[in-house]
Amino acid sequence: MAKVKGIGLLCILTLLLSGCWSKRELNELAIVVALGIDKVEDHYEITVQIVDPSEISVRQVSTQRAPVITYHAQGETIFEAIRKMTTVAARKPYFSHLQVVVLGEDLAKEGIDESLDLIARDHEFRNDFDVIMSYEATAKEVLNILTPIEKIPANKMVNSLRTSEKAWGSTIAVNIDELVDMLHKEERGAILTAIEIHGDRKLGMDQTNVQRVKTSAWLQYAGLAVFKDNQFVGLLSEEDSKSISFLNDTIKSTVERIACPEKGTLSMEITQSHTKIKGTFERGAPKIDVQINIIQNVDEVGCTINLMESATMDYINQKTAQGIQKRIEKTLETIQQYYQVDILGFCDALHRADAKQWKKIKGDWPTIFPELQVNIDVKVKTQGVGTLQNSLLNMPKEEE
Repeated sequence: MAKVKGIGLLCILTLLLSGCWSKRELNELAIVVALGIDKVEDHYEITVQIVDPSEISVRQVSTQRAPVITYHAQGETIFEAIRKMTTVAARKPYFSHLQVVVLGEDLAKEGIDESLDLIARDHEFRNDFDVIMSYEATAKEVLNILTPIEKIPANKMVNSLRTSEKAWGSTIAVNIDELVDMLHKEERGAILTAIEIHGDRKLGMDQTNVQRVKTSAWLQYAGLAVFKDNQFVGLLSEEDSKSISFLNDTIKSTVERIACPEKGTLSMEITQSHTKIKGTFERGAPKIDVQINIIQNVDEVGCTINLMESATMDYINQKTAQGIQKRIEKTLETIQQYYQVDILGFCDALHRADAKQWKKIKGDWPTIFPELQVNIDVKVKTQGVGTLQNSLLNMPKEEE
């Protein structure tokens, strides 16, 4: 009897376990790879970049249509605008494959906290997509630009963002969770990588933009956008953005150029960089100590210099360290005196160092930060000089 009851229970459970009850076929979905959010007067304008599967499939012959389609809609809320998009799109937008969100500059100036609520809350949005800001352009215009090599412009933006972060250091990939975490803390600001359009924007929307040897319009990252109280307040230069990457310990590799002892320059490849930020309190006054340890290789020699001498290595290490430290100190002055917002998380370092002391100064942090003492110490070690011991300029010419 017990076996019969058990079998009956399993049969009932089997009827309840219908794994495909919420399935959606691929031909019923519009796969969104990029989302743009702009503010137009008192409305949100939403732009979605949707993949055309037939144009990117290797099994089908291309019809020479654009590989992506963009749709636009406006609404008083982002959710309303997305739902309104079904009146123009052939299929319902599907956001589970979203790769990048572009926030328009006008929206960023007003404040981005409200616009992030839906994409951070809705279950259909994953949390692994990057967030960037359009600079001197709308998000709509950015998503309308067709890109060569990468058929899908969203792929180009993401790949370029991550490649630049690893090889140059002026960009920082920020996902939605990281951005919300930065905005959630009242004591600190936030940063986002900014993207801009170069060239003819109208021609950039045409399929011929990817059929020319030289494209008419292209997308390029412009540096880091600074946010204070959830609002965009300014753009850091490329050099300042690299300094922020050094301080944030996100430098994987980059290039530094130093002057030779007499004339000419040396190009150095930074292969490793590790930053430690330590907060301390001296008689109640906060202080930050930053230690940056760098390993580099000699990459390009444009002068007559003997790389086999230890004195030369000492010179190269010292000059590289001085150049990086001077640039970081200049960037810190800009952040502390001009923007007056803690985008580097110094408040967190002080909180970790002494929670009781931090609690005493927390309320006055906006006025303390601009005058905060920050000590920078950069140490550089040169590990390799390449396959040539010295510059080609030092090599004697063969007699004919």
